[in-house]
Amino acid sequence: MKIQEYFKRVRADLAKNKYDNLGNYKLDKPEYFNWAEEIFHQLNVQAFPEDRALIWRYNEQERIFSFREMYDEANQFLNLMRKHGATQGDHIYSLLPLIPANWISCLSTIKGGFILMPTATNLTARDLLYRFESLFPEIMIADAANAPKIDEAETQFGKQMKLKIIVGGTREGWVSMNDMKTESKTAEVAKTKADDPVLYFFTSGTTGLPKIVVHTHFTYPFGHLATASWVGCSHGDVHYNISSPGWAKFAWSSFFAPWNTGATIFANQVDKFVPKEQLEAMQHYGITTFCGSPTVLRMLIQEDISKYDLKLKTSCAAGEPLNPDVIEKWKAGTGVTIRDGYGQTETTALAGNLQGATLKPGSMGKPTFMYDIGVFDDEGNEVPPLEEGVICVKLKDAKHNGLFVEYLNDPDRTAKSFKHGLYYTGDKAYKDEDGFIWFIGRNDDVIKASAYRIGPFEVESILIEHEDVVEAAVVASPHEVRGYAVKAYVMLREGVRPSEGLAENIFSFTEKNLAKYKVPRIIEFPEALPKTISGKIRRIELRANEATDKLNKVEKAHEYFHAKY
Repeated sequence: MKIQEYFKRVRADLAKNKYDNLGNYKLDKPEYFNWAEEIFHQLNVQAFPEDRALIWRYNEQERIFSFREMYDEANQFLNLMRKHGATQGDHIYSLLPLIPANWISCLSTIKGGFILMPTATNLTARDLLYRFESLFPEIMIADAANAPKIDEAETQFGKQMKLKIIVGGTREGWVSMNDMKTESKTAEVAKTKADDPVLYFFTSGTTGLPKIVVHTHFTYPFGHLATASWVGCSHGDVHYNISSPGWAKFAWSSFFAPWNTGATIFANQVDKFVPKEQLEAMQHYGITTFCGSPTVLRMLIQEDISKYDLKLKTSCAAGEPLNPDVIEKWKAGTGVTIRDGYGQTETTALAGNLQGATLKPGSMGKPTFMYDIGVFDDEGNEVPPLEEGVICVKLKDAKHNGLFVEYLNDPDRTAKSFKHGLYYTGDKAYKDEDGFIWFIGRNDDVIKASAYRIGPFEVESILIEHEDVVEAAVVASPHEVRGYAVKAYVMLREGVRPSEGLAENIFSFTEKNLAKYKVPRIIEFPEALPKTISGKIRRIELRANEATDKLNKVEKAHEYFHAKY
């Protein structure tokens, strides 16, 4: 079956909530593939050119793009980049807030055969330097607010990019995106192979700097049909996903999943998350399908949701475990059951509770139609029901799915993830007798706080640069709203004693050197840190103590909380 026919059949089934046939369609993987042209253009622009592709709102501003307008502007932007020296295969860092340029530039990147590296806007110049050490880009796209720290990082790195494009302003050394208005609305599509890289995502690990996840032109966009099956949106829906650009979840549910099915994307740019205003926007714009992290949902249910005239047909959540209490309160207020799901930066939606299917509150559901998933031990043996193991994707005779291909320039880490004919996610879980998967936790020390993935090494590296700190260990601390908060155990240099003033000083120090989501919210000054015989800090012991202390509401003499806790 050809790719367009495959998409059409899946779209038709998803629109009717028919899932039984999805895994039976056979697809011939093409040698060449370009999603922007062969799916977005041929199945959306040509089929319903004047339908809404994107609704963007910020305060009193509003812009609505039809599919044709979005495609035309992407072509203009692609022509602008090529005019200033961009060539197929160039790497592009994108630091943009929730503005239309995200969608325009992503379409341009795919069509032009570039490699996009979405980057969070709350990173510091130092964070960017870390990333430059892994891969320095040829091209940078950023708004005026982020341009200065990019220039700072570029200067410190000592190497010059060949093209920097600024959105919403002008700056010396930068090309203005506004210049694209004079460019042609037609552009030649790059001849991209299905296995050529299209997206790189940085992802935090337990040690070292963030690693780079490599996704390809065919596998990643195609794999988000699995995401679309979980999200539940189709042509005619207005889909709202609360996620910031720069993260894989944005690519999941704010780009590929809705546009794979021809749905309208709603983008609500805000300076501060206010639950009441979010619900008012959902009511005003007639949101029919909604996705948000459990942290977002825990904030929304503080409002009386039932007083809003919502048009919701379905809701889903991902990024961290979803507790049954949130599901119950959301259903009481909206009449809609939140459906949990699961996936990673390295994948598309691996598992989920599908619309209309039986679900078990608290479970992440069952494997989506593109994946064959089980729970395995470290030796590659599938464990029986109710026994704990690691969630793995079976690779033998695998169907086409949305798995990444490697960690860039890191064969050792890649080999640890792909072994025994399996992809090891690193997440612990168990399956029950009915095949539902129940999340237990990470198989490593990575922290998930408010749906952000945070590597302890990055935070610890900054903490030990403080003049009074000699050693630090960072773990997740249970938090009733965020799910988890970042907690730092800090050992002080000789002669320095714990105090609230010192804690505040360390908090301020980390705020200057880390992205806000990485900043510790709790600091404890212990007498000693638990270590192995070889001297390695036992974070597993600290995590266990933290969970026990929170459960028993233990108060500690030398524990201090950030004002933003």
